[in-house]
Amino acid sequence: MKKPWILCSLVLLSLVSAAWSQKKQTSGAAEKAVAEQEQKWLQAQKTNNPDLLAPLLADKVVVTEADGKVNGKAETLATYKKVKWDSAEYNDVKVAVFGDTAIATGGFKGKGTDASGKPFDEHIRWTDTWVKMPNGKWQCVASHASSVKM
Repeated sequence: MKKPWILCSLVLLSLVSAAWSQKKQTSGAAEKAVAEQEQKWLQAQKTNNPDLLAPLLADKVVVTEADGKVNGKAETLATYKKVKWDSAEYNDVKVAVFGDTAIATGGFKGKGTDASGKPFDEHIRWTDTWVKMPNGKWQCVASHASSVKM
């Protein structure tokens, strides 16, 4: 006589394995998508083009700058229009996905002139919180920068 519980166990194990594999693939795709958004943000800085940054930011984004100032989307884009980057690079970028939310972290080194024309050379650590919006696109809803003392 065949044991139906063995067959049920095998079917259940197969379903769990398939679901886990699908979740892992989905998470990997989300990590890649968010990492690509971060690279677009960096490209906006490298090319001094805030128009590349605008679609990455949610309308209600909260941006905490390294100096402690807190800005929304409009203020952030206005600042980016005035800052001129001579160099900008990321390092140690990592993305962790939690469903439709992702946390990206990394380091940044950049040189240029600030909105008042004063030269700067900054080293920061940043944390960006991304949300997959109903339209399927990832947008940054919060960004935080902390100065790294050299």
